[in-house]
Amino acid sequence: MPIFSFLAYPETRMKTQLIKDLSSMQYCEVKPSDNQDVLILLTDTPDEQTNKDLINTIKELDSLQSLSMIFGHTDS
Repeated sequence: MPIFSFLAYPETRMKTQLIKDLSSMQYCEVKPSDNQDVLILLTDTPDEQTNKDLINTIKELDSLQSLSMIFGHTDS
């Protein structure tokens, strides 16, 4: 079960939209910063392929400027 955490930076003035986009996705938990335009994204997927598919989907979001992994762990 791959578990990853990311810093997700929204496009200008799209923080609320990015929160909505990520929160609606399965395997995602979003924690917005109170004083910065950045989100902490936690993903917990059942397998490597699901994780890869999820990350690719996240990277295609119009509301996302950049995504930086800060932690990753897999049970393989």
